[in-house]
Amino acid sequence: MVSDPIGDFLSQIRNAQLIKREKVALPSSKMLVAIAEILKNEGFI
Repeated sequence: MVSDPIGDFLSQIRNAQLIKREKVALPSSKMLVAIAEILKNEGFI
């Protein structure tokens, strides 16, 4: 079984935005936190 944590992370954020959910609980890692910060700084989330 192949795991794609970045793809899963982005899919969960997209799905939450589609249903207008303000908060999403996701697994955390330094890499995912860094990606979330970039998305936040660029105005995507």
